[in-house]
Amino acid sequence: MGAGLLLLLVAGLAVIGWAAGVARGRWLRAAPGTGTGKGRQLAPPFGWYAALWVAGPPLVFVAAWAAFGPALVTDAVLRTPDAVQLPPPGFARATLLAEARALGLGRSADAFHPLARALAPAYAAAQARYDALAVAATLMLALAGGAWAASRLRPGFLPRPHVERAVGRILLAAALAALLTTLGIAASLLWESLRFFAIVSPADFLFGTRWSPGAVDGADPGAALGAVPLFWGTFLIGGAIAMAVAVPLGLFSAIWLTQYAAPAVRRRLKPTLEVLAGVPTVVYGYFAALTVGPAIRDLGAGLGIADASAESALATGLVMGVMIVPLVSSVADDSLVAVPADLRDASLALGATASETVRRVLLPAALPGVMGGVLLAISRAVGETMIAVMAASGAATLSANPFRGATTVTRQIVDLLTGEAAFDSPKTLAAFALGLTLFVATLLLNVVALVTVKRFKETYA
Repeated sequence: MGAGLLLLLVAGLAVIGWAAGVARGRWLRAAPGTGTGKGRQLAPPFGWYAALWVAGPPLVFVAAWAAFGPALVTDAVLRTPDAVQLPPPGFARATLLAEARALGLGRSADAFHPLARALAPAYAAAQARYDALAVAATLMLALAGGAWAASRLRPGFLPRPHVERAVGRILLAAALAALLTTLGIAASLLWESLRFFAIVSPADFLFGTRWSPGAVDGADPGAALGAVPLFWGTFLIGGAIAMAVAVPLGLFSAIWLTQYAAPAVRRRLKPTLEVLAGVPTVVYGYFAALTVGPAIRDLGAGLGIADASAESALATGLVMGVMIVPLVSSVADDSLVAVPADLRDASLALGATASETVRRVLLPAALPGVMGGVLLAISRAVGETMIAVMAASGAATLSANPFRGATTVTRQIVDLLTGEAAFDSPKTLAAFALGLTLFVATLLLNVVALVTVKRFKETYA
């Protein structure tokens, strides 16, 4: 039984515990002489207290089972006589065990290797045995938790403080999980990047102008892994062209919707504009590759540009900018609406026109929020992957010509991790170094933006 089915079992037990707790709470409210009459305590907190104790211990067990259950089943299979024929630990052994597991659990109709077919019954038997143990342990823990809750739900007991403390701890665990996930990602990037920089000099990687991971020389791998063309392509596509499209269109649309459009028009057009944010990026990628790219190539050829490409930086950046317009518009819209109406009314009362009020009053007051939206848009453009994979070029070039092909850091990360190179090779480890560099660059961009926003907040306070 997988963790999903165990979670369903725990959820059902929690519902039963909640219903029993509510019934207990109602009885305590109605029972004479209990000291918990009507108006003093409500029944739902009793139910939540019981549900927490019924579901809490089993959930901890299910989490542990999801982590260690498959290993226990595999260990049981390895103790069978047929497992003696398995090859030494490695890729071949893991492949055989995966085939046997899939066949034994009914996820596959047949296995390629005869040994996998021989081990399949052992997998099925071990899985059934441990599934029964998991269900029994879940039921026992739920019953033990329910019994403990029932012993506490008596006259004079106040469950609400206990429930609130438990909810607070759950929220704290969720916050810590998000924090630990971020730290884990950063630590993983840092560890693999250090392995890469032990092979390739950081100076060669950060300042080299030749990026050719397919032609890495073992004697000097850094000569073919210079990331400057990737940084330039990312800046040109995501930082220059995309922002040149997204910032003016997003900001002007927000100004028009908040200051000039009639309320009925705003109610209809704002959701319509935000529909663009829900379009999958793969659709934008197809649009860039099949429509915008060829059109830009034909335009470049018509202008006499011999090396115009359908995978140009201009085509990728234009589509990426269109994708980011709703983000800039939404944040700028919220920032302009949040400006006190007294500022706008005072400006108009002093004789300023609507456009002067927007330029000299509303935009300066809303500038911190607008800058936050632009920053978020830049981070979104720099980290965009699907459009870059489908529309950008795979060749790294150093050219300011937007009609030529250009690549991005995210495109190269995908290319590096989808080949058959060994995981510890410089080519594969370069993907982690690129990811770490992108992570640090985004972090520095956030710091600079926060300092700038703070300065403007002090100016227009």
